[in-house]
Amino acid sequence: MTQNKKGIYIQLYNIHGLIRGHNLELGLDADTGGQTKYVLELAKSLSERDDVRKVEIMTRFIREKELSTDYSIKNEKVNDKLSIVRIRCGGSKYIRKEMLWDHLEEYVDKSIKYIKSNGELPDVIHSHYADAGYVCKELTKFFGIPFIHTGHSLGRSKLENLLKNNLTEEEIEKRYKMSMRIDTEEDVIFYSDRIITSTNQEIEEQYGKYKTASEGNYKVIPPSIDLSRFFPFNEKREWGEDFQEIRNHVRDELWKFFTNMAKPLILALCRPEKRKNISGLIEAYGRDKQLQHRANLAIFAGIRKDITKMPDIEREVLTEMLLLLDKFNLYGKMAIPKRHDVEHEVPELYRIAAETRGVFVNSAYAEPFGLTLIEAAASGLPIVATDDGGPRDIIGNLENGMLVDVQDPKNISDGITAILSDENKWRKYSNNGIDRVHRFYSWKSHTENYIKMVKEMLDETKEQPKSFISTGKRLFSFDKMVIVDIDDTLLGDDTALNEFKKLIIDNEGKFGFGVATGRTVDSARKVLAENDFVEPDIIISSVGAEIYYHNKGEYVLSTGWEAHISNQWKRDKIIELMSQFDFLEYQEEDTQRKFKASYYIDTSKITPDEVKEILDAALEENRIKANAIISHNQFVDVLPARSSKGRAIRYISYRWNIPHESIIVAGDSGNDEDMLRGELLGVVVANHSSELKKLKGRRKIYFSNKSFANGIMDGMRYYNFLEE
Repeated sequence: MTQNKKGIYIQLYNIHGLIRGHNLELGLDADTGGQTKYVLELAKSLSERDDVRKVEIMTRFIREKELSTDYSIKNEKVNDKLSIVRIRCGGSKYIRKEMLWDHLEEYVDKSIKYIKSNGELPDVIHSHYADAGYVCKELTKFFGIPFIHTGHSLGRSKLENLLKNNLTEEEIEKRYKMSMRIDTEEDVIFYSDRIITSTNQEIEEQYGKYKTASEGNYKVIPPSIDLSRFFPFNEKREWGEDFQEIRNHVRDELWKFFTNMAKPLILALCRPEKRKNISGLIEAYGRDKQLQHRANLAIFAGIRKDITKMPDIEREVLTEMLLLLDKFNLYGKMAIPKRHDVEHEVPELYRIAAETRGVFVNSAYAEPFGLTLIEAAASGLPIVATDDGGPRDIIGNLENGMLVDVQDPKNISDGITAILSDENKWRKYSNNGIDRVHRFYSWKSHTENYIKMVKEMLDETKEQPKSFISTGKRLFSFDKMVIVDIDDTLLGDDTALNEFKKLIIDNEGKFGFGVATGRTVDSARKVLAENDFVEPDIIISSVGAEIYYHNKGEYVLSTGWEAHISNQWKRDKIIELMSQFDFLEYQEEDTQRKFKASYYIDTSKITPDEVKEILDAALEENRIKANAIISHNQFVDVLPARSSKGRAIRYISYRWNIPHESIIVAGDSGNDEDMLRGELLGVVVANHSSELKKLKGRRKIYFSNKSFANGIMDGMRYYNFLEE
């Protein structure tokens, strides 16, 4: 494991939305907005520092015919220090963020695999939004990596605003998966080492709504913008042909809508979301005839080709915009362009609006920060903004516009009119924005504060970090493992058991050790303790239904494995089906698990082979995806289709990047069969049951002539396991 190289290695997790190293397609969908832009610019700014060695943006791999092939480049090199790493989860099609929750454990698994394949842990991981927060929470629990989180928006605040807009809790849950988001945010507050906010109001009024709010360690660092692109409208620069072409294109687009281009321009740029309250701005303009006479309105609400083919949320908002345009007969006065080039056209759009003596408007119901407000300020365009969240701090710092209560559209139109009708006020707000933006919102000051915070985090030592599973770092360093059954494989010969225990202790750090058993985790721990054996790094219990990682004398359930096997698991239906067979007896409750139903076989009525055949047929006939596993010719365990000892071991192999041919597995009975098959290095001890005789002669399955733990050690010698 390589670590302690000169300079800081930072991973920024931005899972949803479309992000690339150039010409961001902001507004292409509801998930590609200010957050995407902030993450890319933060990454670029950090990569320019001498004390930063490496920056990676971790996002989702997307391959879709309608989208740029840029989003399917697995490792995009942005500059010498910065890369965008794309990890596949939930397939390769684009999925909006509300639908990603069920696939995040896959992202965790593949992130661990990627990190381990690199051979070094990042110094810091930084999540953006709740979905990335979930992933980083899991990573920090395994590795203890310092963990920063930026929410960008919070579920509880969004829930309140949606309820105010007459959506029911059922509708909100169906559309936004809000309960999962809020639960995750509660955990992220607890597990993160720092939470970056844009404002103090965000801490008090937004994070303050959470039960774990007092656990958070908050740091206010306002976002910044690229001031080389967003420069004042009245600043003289050397213009090239490309620049003039951009200006002409922007003007031509507006001319398509306006009958009189000489009027001031009211400008809005935002994603087509309900909370952005675009309808409130249109209504404010539509109801004010004098404002229509005085100024034009241009709303750039994302990028679109065909509204009818867009996702429900965006389609509803854009359809409402068009209906309001028609309702108030705003033809010739209002523009809703279909496209805009964020990299080149948007900065020029602000300057064109400023040249017309116009105003920029943010009419959102809730605005955590508002990067567009800073962009407008840097360009010399005064602003009218919602009296909520970030705009309060921005206008408080820059004094370049007005805050209004956007719940009443008239407040929006009154604010716009107050600026447009007073030339002195317009000039004061314009100059203030230009003069003060460098002091408060430059990337240089932002990254200076960011790295200072990171260095403080790295210097901190905590006696017992709340976010740490000790086995995570152990597994990170292992490239070999031994995983064995307990009863009649590990146990059965006390002398051999003690010899195997000594072998494990003497080779500490050379390989990981785990058990795979039909016992419950508590039963497994109890019997190992009674035999004074070492505590395994991993316990695969209940015939593969559960995986537990060792952590300082305790065992932590693998939520990743649980999520993996839960697909189409119907335990109640299985129990109802099994009750029809008189040769099965439901086992005691303490042997039953969430993902396992266990039975005794009455062998006086039927043979074990017949049981297997009958149960498999019954499960298939009832369309239940599950496995019936027979062991010791007297027990049946019904498990999820994805669950078994072998599948659990292969999951561990994949997650921790340990090759199959570097994992020895040893067993003695039928419930060990699937872990002995395949590419793992199988060992069958001499005292095995008749169920395993059929495996003789198979490649990579060694039948030892020694019993119990002696058989395990014999297998290790056979495979030259401890050879370097």
